[in-house]
Amino acid sequence: MKKFIVPTDFSETSKNAARFAVQMANDIEDSSVILYNSIDPITSGADGTPILSDIDSRKRVSEAALMNLKTELNYISSAPIICLAEEGKLVSNLEKLYHHYELDLVIMGITGATRLDQILIGSNTLNVIEQDICPVMIIPPDAEYHKIKTVVFASDFKDVETTTPKNTIRKLLEIFSPKLYVVNVNHEHFIELTTEYKTERAKMDKILEGYNPEYSFIRLYDFVETINLFAEDRKADLIITVPKKHGFLSGLFKTSHTQKLAYHSHIPILAVQE
Repeated sequence: MKKFIVPTDFSETSKNAARFAVQMANDIEDSSVILYNSIDPITSGADGTPILSDIDSRKRVSEAALMNLKTELNYISSAPIICLAEEGKLVSNLEKLYHHYELDLVIMGITGATRLDQILIGSNTLNVIEQDICPVMIIPPDAEYHKIKTVVFASDFKDVETTTPKNTIRKLLEIFSPKLYVVNVNHEHFIELTTEYKTERAKMDKILEGYNPEYSFIRLYDFVETINLFAEDRKADLIITVPKKHGFLSGLFKTSHTQKLAYHSHIPILAVQE
């Protein structure tokens, strides 16, 4: 069974991610969705001072809210929905749940819009990605679900054999069986690909054997804008990225980049760690 977990703080963005998850599960045979809320036992008072709260009472409130959300989602879901609330920090709890439930995917919304002119990716989402617990699908706040038929895989084509998470990506592609585009953006591209890029493309062909990817090597400077436009032009339903552990996250997921990808293209992003 394919198992997807949706951490929720009951904000509208997280509820939208939950709606997306159950609709996606409807299209995937033998799959289920876990609605999850982690309860931090330490909260802040009016002056910001940390205070301990009644964890049992908060858990009952959380469980009731999860059941209400499940009731809403049952109208659009044919897949089983499980509700789970527990004490602790989200990232560390997810790591335990990943092993216990053998999760396939974490599905999260974008939160943290503190001002209209300052859109930030939710720190929890970024932390989950950085901890490399399992693949994370980031759902833009107003994204509507469409069956995932077309996927754009953005690659830097550098040492693809060791930096491409082959097994994980193939497992995810097996779930969706999409039309696959592999795209590389580099301002140094010329009319003819260099020998280095041809060699890396041949290696990528082996990694993606059976999925018949179409390749595009684009000579432009703005990576995010180019990927965004490319994905829109191909009517992509999902963009796969492989965040690098040294600097790539701080580049791809900084405020302006996230805003372009998630808020302008309305295309979900699937982050798969190398």
